[in-house]
Amino acid sequence: MPKVSIGDAEIYYEERGQGPALMLVPGLSGVGSFWTRQVPDFSRDFRVITHDHRGTGQSTHSRIKYSVEQMADDALRLMDKLGVASAHFVGHSTGGAIGQIIAQDHPGRLQSLVLSATWAGRDPYFRRLFQSRREILTALGVEAYLRASVLMLAPPWWVRANDALLALQHPRAATDAAPLEVMTSRIDAIVAFDRRSRLAQIRTPTLVVVAADDMVTPRFYSEELAERISGAKLVVLEGGGHFVPQIVPEPYNAAVGGFLRAQRG
Repeated sequence: MPKVSIGDAEIYYEERGQGPALMLVPGLSGVGSFWTRQVPDFSRDFRVITHDHRGTGQSTHSRIKYSVEQMADDALRLMDKLGVASAHFVGHSTGGAIGQIIAQDHPGRLQSLVLSATWAGRDPYFRRLFQSRREILTALGVEAYLRASVLMLAPPWWVRANDALLALQHPRAATDAAPLEVMTSRIDAIVAFDRRSRLAQIRTPTLVVVAADDMVTPRFYSEELAERISGAKLVVLEGGGHFVPQIVPEPYNAAVGGFLRAQRG
């Protein structure tokens, strides 16, 4: 299983395909396997790199104070270790926050940017949502947190159709979860994130994509990003909830893949 040391942590990563480097960076769950339904498509034209964030999956579960800036630095250090000077970048949710930081602070490292179901900075809705999720996690435990979270992450029709699958997945995921202090610190990190005032600095070609029924990062967050980033294109998919890349991959891959291939030059 490929891991690479970035100094104070080991990062689990996978890569597939050849061509320009493409970083697919997941959200708060942090595991690169989130992109299972994108990798086969995108790897036909790109060297696709996925990784588990520090604090998640098979990467080091460091007991540190997490921040989105730290997550962005980890991603850059991973790119350095893999010999990637610059890459196309698709960031979903927390991954999109990471992408904003890299585009603002290290623009030369990105060839294009996809901001997938993400946000520019905290507001009352975001704060209340993640305070509630954090309270469930600390009061009731990881499995209860996962059971509650899926009601926000996936559309009702998908939850109804996948009840048996979820009943199997949640106990397994709870067993493999990071320590509670790591999970809560990562939630605190995304609640603290706010790069709204610097959006106009982003000059990387940017696609903003969201599902119309996303309850975690609602459509108005993506509209704000598209309005404030010069030249950004906004795509609103009909449905799929916050986990739209997994739930309706065909329209998602068509929109994101079309944009990425157009940026290859």
